[in-house]
Amino acid sequence: MGNDPLFRIIKVPFQKRRNFMSKIEEALEELALPICEKFGVYIYETEYKKEGETFYLRLFIDKEGGVTVDDCENVSRALNPILDEKDPIKEAYIFEVSSPGLDRILSRPWHYEKALGRDIDVRLFMPFDGKKIFSGILTDFSDSSFTILENGKEITIEKKIAASVRLAVKF
Repeated sequence: MGNDPLFRIIKVPFQKRRNFMSKIEEALEELALPICEKFGVYIYETEYKKEGETFYLRLFIDKEGGVTVDDCENVSRALNPILDEKDPIKEAYIFEVSSPGLDRILSRPWHYEKALGRDIDVRLFMPFDGKKIFSGILTDFSDSSFTILENGKEITIEKKIAASVRLAVKF
């Protein structure tokens, strides 16, 4: 008894989650890589998560000029039987293949590299400089932080306090 809680809720910062790829996500990348190469697309991101009562296995693909519905369908149809055969997941799940979208998340170093000079939107777990939401041009990044230019002011933000970092969609 005492003061020990029965369970502990641990919030894992966004960047740590993104740097820690689950074995299932790793298996998906390994199985998907030759298929993606065959269809002229590349893996942008993988995701395995539970939403409500349902598990989702997602593969986000891209190519220069953007992917089409046909690209997603081709990869999905080719990868589905391989996933069924290898069966890397014990639970029932829904498999999805899609584009990362215009407001794609930035999680891997090469995502930041491609986004240099572009507008990004940042949401933080906790206030930094009195704010939790930032928008600006990505000017620099490292393993642990990134710098944006917001309203003429350079701001460096530690990745460990970022809940999400995405490309901004400007219309």
